[in-house]
Amino acid sequence: MLAKRVVMPLIVVSLGVVAVVQAQQRTTPSLVGVWKIAEVTTTGPDGRRLAPSQPGLQIFTARHFSLAAVTADKPRPDLPSDKSTDKQLADAFGPFVARAGTYEVKGNEIIYHPIVAKSPNMMKPGVVLTDTFKFEGNDTVVLVNKTGPTGPVANPTTLKLTRLE
Repeated sequence: MLAKRVVMPLIVVSLGVVAVVQAQQRTTPSLVGVWKIAEVTTTGPDGRRLAPSQPGLQIFTARHFSLAAVTADKPRPDLPSDKSTDKQLADAFGPFVARAGTYEVKGNEIIYHPIVAKSPNMMKPGVVLTDTFKFEGNDTVVLVNKTGPTGPVANPTTLKLTRLE
């Protein structure tokens, strides 16, 4: 009888603590997940805002990232089923970015270490890319590129990502 009076309140309190911890975990933003590129804003002389942008995904696991995105204002042209010209190949593959590797977070910066990329320049030893990031709720994050493979970015691009999962 005494055990019921002691154990039951402990179980109820424990369940309440678990519920609070789980709620906090759901409300703490995290980069880990699959993100859709929802908006792209460029700066510089040809600055523009694309919303919705062409297809693009960024995936973050606990240590790794992957990015694949179309960087054109409009859909890329299809390639002919037979032999493609150099111009057709450039038009289809030029406005596309792909890279994957490891990353780390320091403060409000994501530091990327590419392992594989569409561009061979991104795969050179010592290449590090940096974005700043800011969450807008749990399901939106804004990335602004800060450094590229050759150093500081003169005209940063802003990506607004929305969580898919």
